[in-house]
Amino acid sequence: MQHTKSKALYEEAVKYIPGGVNSPVRAFKAVGMEPIFIEKGEGSKITDVDGNTYIDYICSWGPLLFGHGSPDILEGIQEQLLKGTSYGAPTAIEVEMAKLIVEAYEGIDEVRMVSSGTEATMSALRVARGYTGKNKIVKFEGCYHGHSDALLVKSGSGTLTFGVPTSPGVPADVVKHTLVCEYNNQEAVKALFEEHGEDIACVIVETVSGNMGLVPGKKEFLEYLREVTKAYNSLLIFDEVITGFRLGYGSSPEYFGVVPDMACFGKIIGGGLPVGAYGGRKDIMEIVSPCGPVYQAGTLSGNPLAMYVGKKTLEKLKNNPGIYKELEQKASYLAQGIRNNLKALDLELTVTQVGSLVCLFFTSGKIESYEDVKDCDLEKFNKYYKAMLERGILMGPAQFEALFLSTAHTKEDLDVTLKANYEALKVAYNK
Repeated sequence: MQHTKSKALYEEAVKYIPGGVNSPVRAFKAVGMEPIFIEKGEGSKITDVDGNTYIDYICSWGPLLFGHGSPDILEGIQEQLLKGTSYGAPTAIEVEMAKLIVEAYEGIDEVRMVSSGTEATMSALRVARGYTGKNKIVKFEGCYHGHSDALLVKSGSGTLTFGVPTSPGVPADVVKHTLVCEYNNQEAVKALFEEHGEDIACVIVETVSGNMGLVPGKKEFLEYLREVTKAYNSLLIFDEVITGFRLGYGSSPEYFGVVPDMACFGKIIGGGLPVGAYGGRKDIMEIVSPCGPVYQAGTLSGNPLAMYVGKKTLEKLKNNPGIYKELEQKASYLAQGIRNNLKALDLELTVTQVGSLVCLFFTSGKIESYEDVKDCDLEKFNKYYKAMLERGILMGPAQFEALFLSTAHTKEDLDVTLKANYEALKVAYNK
């Protein structure tokens, strides 16, 4: 499989773009490769500039629940485009979109549209601090909530620690109010609240972590977060940028039976166009400008094209609830097939699956926190990744990414993927 044109584009790109890419994971550095430049996508397939076609499990990192270029999602978008791309003034479709989200998501009374998941989480934290009058926030090791300063934090050697900036350029003074706990660890959260609870504004959490591979939150852990935040008059924020409308039409409250005070969205609510949103109870959201003193604004918030595609996506999901069962069945078929291959090759690796998300970890044993995933054999994964790519399977170019299933993936796609998986595992482990 040749990547001559991709290589030439990359050599040109590095002259003008940091690292030649506009988001770090696209650089393929984690798997020791240069990036692949994409020409087009259709259904479950994606084609690069060299004409190589792959079965795509990136799906734009989750938004493309119906695959690339779904005709019923894109129908009418040209007409919408010709009306204008942005107005800087309200539109009816923003109202319709907000109503769909509020009606679908238990606990959300009002929602504010923004342009990215990072913007959504950053804004939600500001609102939480403004509402509670408190300073500290709690996040969990391995959970990624975008690249805003207060959230770009890693933990120290323990499970309970003050935040340390993950990136140069993030002042220590900014993250001194960010506390980090081990994911799925109730005792660590309890200890943290006993020490700092009176000044904790909120807890922000991915209900299913999709940024350290695929690590499901335990129901009892999420229930405890709900209990402890209520006890200390803190807010519970679900980061649903990945899971929102992917776990089910009712998202995490429906899936886990736990209702947060606020939630953040992205990806699926834009159907592949740039989008984000945050929402919460009415009394919380009405402290946001222009109703209240907490300021947040955005020139392209509620962009009519993103709202159009997002609305079509949510309406299709609302009117076809069987889609979620179909997606889960496909993901289960893929996950079980990988487990069967591992057994046949006598390999003790771990596969996780939640709804339409799947991950193969190059380590063994339970997967519940960052501690469990950090010892993955990255050298073996990199060999595996390149072997999968050579066989026409495109995955996120890092061990700590999930596979995203779409309705466009067929049984034939899954069978081709499982055959490639078996062969690539043999390559990685010299079997």
